[in-house]
Amino acid sequence: MEQKQGKILIVDDNEDLLKAAKMHLKRHFAQVDIEKNPEALPALMNNEDYDVILLDMNFTKDVSSGSEGYYWLERILQQDPSAVVVLITAYGDIQMAVKAIKAGATDFVLKPWENEKLQATLYSAMRLRESRDVIETLKIKNQEINQVLNDRYSEIIGQSATMQKIFSTIDRVAKTDANVLILGENGTGKELIARAIHRNSSRKNENFASVDLGSITETLFESELFGHKKGSFTDAKEDRAGRFELANNGTLFLDEIGNLSMPLQAKLLTVLQNRKVSRVGSNKDTPIDIRLICATNMPLYDMVKENRFRQDLLYRINTIEIEIPALRERFEDIPLLANHFLKHYAAKYDKPVTKISEGAMSRMHKHPWPGNIRELQHAIERAIILSSSNVLQPEDFNFTTASAAKEDGQLSLEQYNLEEVEKLLIRKVLKKYNGNITQAASELGLTRSSLYRRLEKYGL
Repeated sequence: MEQKQGKILIVDDNEDLLKAAKMHLKRHFAQVDIEKNPEALPALMNNEDYDVILLDMNFTKDVSSGSEGYYWLERILQQDPSAVVVLITAYGDIQMAVKAIKAGATDFVLKPWENEKLQATLYSAMRLRESRDVIETLKIKNQEINQVLNDRYSEIIGQSATMQKIFSTIDRVAKTDANVLILGENGTGKELIARAIHRNSSRKNENFASVDLGSITETLFESELFGHKKGSFTDAKEDRAGRFELANNGTLFLDEIGNLSMPLQAKLLTVLQNRKVSRVGSNKDTPIDIRLICATNMPLYDMVKENRFRQDLLYRINTIEIEIPALRERFEDIPLLANHFLKHYAAKYDKPVTKISEGAMSRMHKHPWPGNIRELQHAIERAIILSSSNVLQPEDFNFTTASAAKEDGQLSLEQYNLEEVEKLLIRKVLKKYNGNITQAASELGLTRSSLYRRLEKYGL
């Protein structure tokens, strides 16, 4: 048996008409609600997303002019501009109904109606509602897709052994719906990894919605992620879908998840467990089907021990973990990345720069790159803008962090190799925090596991 679809609301002060209409229509539609008092319309619409509203033109206050019908039609469209309203009117009021259609109604039915004709009118109106919803969703998704297409660096660049392992992990993980947690310092390309997983997944033709949780205030968190109804707070000028709804059937990327407060973590966990969201100002739940990818540069495992991050939320988001190495851990990728940015910015600024000298490349290899790939990108862009030659030279690069640590004197990268600098830096920071690994890793911009690897490497 074919499953019934469609939610219909009938608003009329004639109780006999309401009962008769419901008795007939409930055999054909999934839900039929009836209401005698039009004053209840705003609350009904707030709690339910109706496909079609069947509205009488005349109520007891005004039995002939249709002004009440116009008034409530306007109120409905103010609350939901995409609402589909079919008017109920008497034969002699056809001119009035035509005027109402110009004001935004979809269609009208004459009473007494023929059941089959009423049913056909509602089916037609329901298809119109579906079309409007699809168009609105496509508009939003196209905005997101265009943003992705305009990103010149949507592909990951790297040929080092560590990056090859990451590519292999992406290939295996992308084909599943497993939740992924991406760890790495700022500027390492965590979002690029997330987008690569999405592009290689079965959800690749659906939306990829990205949210920077580090930039969302506590008060806007629910509105941004779960959406809101018009009028639910001061600046809620219209209904708005949240990122969970926009990512439905696709991928939701939550960046900087370590920045969430404990109360917001609890709200996020509830949504992930129940797989449904409720917009701010609404009691209606909307089911969601998303692939979740999270990222952070913060030590989540230490934060769990310190009661700053929920353990149950961590278990929910880290089915698979991918740790992205810092640029200083994959120096062999620097020439590849540098030349990629060189071609892009030379073309962007119409500069005849075609090459990076060996001296400049050597200087880049000695730099610790605390800002990782993002810092390298900006360094190449600046060098091309200021260069007066077609070959970038060492003097074209001005690294503000080129001199590293102090420990019983000044240490310069020009005098020592990077490993010596790094070793002294780690020793200095560990001393500063009395051997506290969490605090030292945070200051160095490393994950705990990365710092432990260096301690073992340098015998510290």
